[in-house]
Amino acid sequence: MAITHHKTEHERELIERARKLIPSLKARTAQADRDLRIPDETIADMQEAGLFKAMQPKRHGGYEVDPRTFFEIQMALAEGCMSTAWVYGVMGVHPWQLARYPAQAQQDVWGEDQNTLIGSTYMPVAKITPVEGGYRISGRWGFSSGSEHCKWTLLGGILPADENGEGQEHGTFLVPISDYRIERNWDVLGLRGTGSHDIIVDDAFVPAHRVQRTNNSSPEATPGLEENTNPIFAIPFAQVFTRAVSTSALGALQGAINEFRENAAKHIGKHGARTAEDPVAQDAVADAIITLDMLKLVLHRNYDDLLETANNGELPDVETRLLYRYQSAYVTNTCAEKINALLRCMAASGLYKTNPVERIFRDVHQARGHIANNVAAYGRAFGTVQLGLPNPDPYV
Repeated sequence: MAITHHKTEHERELIERARKLIPSLKARTAQADRDLRIPDETIADMQEAGLFKAMQPKRHGGYEVDPRTFFEIQMALAEGCMSTAWVYGVMGVHPWQLARYPAQAQQDVWGEDQNTLIGSTYMPVAKITPVEGGYRISGRWGFSSGSEHCKWTLLGGILPADENGEGQEHGTFLVPISDYRIERNWDVLGLRGTGSHDIIVDDAFVPAHRVQRTNNSSPEATPGLEENTNPIFAIPFAQVFTRAVSTSALGALQGAINEFRENAAKHIGKHGARTAEDPVAQDAVADAIITLDMLKLVLHRNYDDLLETANNGELPDVETRLLYRYQSAYVTNTCAEKINALLRCMAASGLYKTNPVERIFRDVHQARGHIANNVAAYGRAFGTVQLGLPNPDPYV
């Protein structure tokens, strides 16, 4: 029997707090784009609302909400500013991952301040040297969203075989800000406010308790599950993180629909045509609304299954994991297509920077560039297994 998501009163309150931020987020979009970072006021607002603690362990001051509530918060924020929602999705999922680390790593981060924020860049580029008690790492990582607001970061690298002879795996290294520096080099088309700058580490020591075999869900690789027993923490990593970098597109599509409907109701073109009376515009908005509804239903259905499986102490089979990853990547591609159609119906006047749909168009197209949103690659991986060949995706 699937686990039906009946929101708690606190979950509903968190979503409502996020919705109340939408007007402020819309008002700050130009500043975020200009400054190449989310305004400090926005981070403070989200902190005050408790949003970053949504999937943080209760023993460290968090709420351990159902992931679907987390993603509803993210979608609400995206209606106001997709850059903000993107940063929230990425940084908000890190407490969930840290809950899988050893207890000492959790204490290192939250022992003095349970509001501490964590950044990341999972690119497997770390130069790794095993040493007594852990590893020494160096490297340069790109695309660390929201990095300037964080005191710790999670960095990717390929771990060597462990003491049991297990093969190489993607690893995540938890590093304090004293061991890395940020190079501000994010200047792109869309999601400008995410401030996804580079992270540089020069020969830092990372103790073993701050290293995790990222996609390994075994008890040995996820010791934090001994104390953080909520089934949300037992969902495979890729099934949570991939949604964190695609779900903001759903909220952005809703934001584009909202803006388009408001504009179409009053806009009359230079040749006297009303947008609301344009059959193409009518079809475009209807198609966008029904597509958004279907994409959200798939997200909820998938987490019904993922939570039921985790609650039973099991893992989804490979085909299911590949399907769900493909469906996650499918989101940004599909939302971009629907926003394209809406913007096209706004004609030349829609291309001005003053049009919010223009910004949403740029943001969603930027999101398509994330490796986890490479819909063609994950479609092929799923199709490969459907045709009886071995799984080509080592990260699923």
